[in-house]
Amino acid sequence: MACQLPAFGCKLRTYLIPRSIAMVKIPIRGTMALLAAAVIVAVTLIWLPAYRLFFAISVGIGVVVAVVLYLWHRFRPVKEEDIENKRPLGLG
Repeated sequence: MACQLPAFGCKLRTYLIPRSIAMVKIPIRGTMALLAAAVIVAVTLIWLPAYRLFFAISVGIGVVVAVVLYLWHRFRPVKEEDIENKRPLGLG
C-alpha cells in the first residue's frame, strides 16, 4: 500500500473497515436523544463500578463551577457601559 500521509512519514497505519461493521447511526433527536444518553450513562454506571467515582467527581466539579459562575454574575452583573462593541455583526 502506498503512503497516504507523506507529511507524517508513513508511520501511521490505516485500516480498512468492512461496511458490515461500520458505525450505526441511530436517527433520534431532541427528548428521545437525551433519554437515550441518560440510559447509556445509567447502564455504564451500573456496569463499570470504577466509572462511578469518575462520574461523581465530574458532576461535583460541574456543580462547583456552576455555583461559582451563578454567584459571580449575580453579584457582578454586566453593565451596559462594560460592553465595547454592542453590535459585533454590524446589524442595524
